[in-house]
Amino acid sequence: MHHKVFMSHPLTTRILPVAALATLVAAPLQAHHGFGLFQVSTEVHYEGTITGIDFVNPHSYLYFDRTNANGNVINMRCEMRAATLLRRSGWSKDMFEVGLPVSVDANPHRDDPSACYTENITIGDRPTMNRNDQFTIDNPVDTTNRALTAANGDPKISGDWAVEQLVLTVPPSGGRGSMVPKRFREGYADGSITLDDIRAANPQPSRPQYTARGQAEAQAFEMWNPEHNPRLKCLPTSIIYDWTFDWPVNRITQEGDMVILDYGLYSKRRIISLGMDSHPANLTPSNTGHSIGHWEEDPATGKATLVVDTTGFEAGVLSPPTRNSDQMHVTERFTIDTSNWVLTREYTVTDPVYLAEPWSASDTVYLSEVPYENHGCLELTPEFAE
Repeated sequence: MHHKVFMSHPLTTRILPVAALATLVAAPLQAHHGFGLFQVSTEVHYEGTITGIDFVNPHSYLYFDRTNANGNVINMRCEMRAATLLRRSGWSKDMFEVGLPVSVDANPHRDDPSACYTENITIGDRPTMNRNDQFTIDNPVDTTNRALTAANGDPKISGDWAVEQLVLTVPPSGGRGSMVPKRFREGYADGSITLDDIRAANPQPSRPQYTARGQAEAQAFEMWNPEHNPRLKCLPTSIIYDWTFDWPVNRITQEGDMVILDYGLYSKRRIISLGMDSHPANLTPSNTGHSIGHWEEDPATGKATLVVDTTGFEAGVLSPPTRNSDQMHVTERFTIDTSNWVLTREYTVTDPVYLAEPWSASDTVYLSEVPYENHGCLELTPEFAE
């Protein structure tokens, strides 16, 4: 596998963690959890020696020792992006070799002198890397001999799948740039494509319509409170949200009468049982619920669709700030387009406690150049780590 980094400016190819392709705005860089207690208006420069790297979700952390003005050695831990995001952008754990000199431009923590929020990293005599720089991966997916059916004759959807990345790109007019899907990067950078063109190609999903209780609890939801937001405690959110949030690489495996979905963000597993007409009685509620499915084929297009029905959820969070009850019911339609190997999921969620009407939306994933990897989750951000 060969790598090269996009360093050409004013293109400014930097990746930001966002939930969906619909987020296309001219906006400054945002942190995954928000900047919390980091001083975003203050920039510091640290130099030291690498002592370790935690290549984990929801954030990776770089460790190095630096000596302060008083001659004291400070054991630093500085936040970077999630391991899943770094891997998809061509970064690797091996880049951070223990013992190498490192310099870091960062935002310091308000209360903890050993913590920082990384912006730029220089390791040894290598070129400086911005935390959001993306490297190309010259290893395109070869679908030439990809089978159309699984071992049992069902349409094949097995593989490693990932949502398209968004890239912060600066147009010819300048400014701070906008988030655009990777396939539109060059067109937006040279002015042949506008934001309106991109938005038209990626219409925003509808917003959930709440019951009175749903509205009240959504307004009271504290995004950066671990007691409200499960991902701040390294817990999965929902089968809807986690499929695309933070651009994970997910794996689908077909085994007999089961379709197994391994979610890359928190390495959770979900099993869809085929050939069942109904859900078992007395289900034990869980985050993933109980899923049954069957295949349909559109005779007009020839496209195959896996229709999935899921119930048996525990109360939790559907998509921040929207909560769900144990009465939530989800229907999904996974449609495979074998002409370009694109997997589109259309879903409808009903929940009489929180949703005033069914909520429907869709997302699309592509065969990933980067393979699925089971990543651990370790929350190390100071205000969330306790």
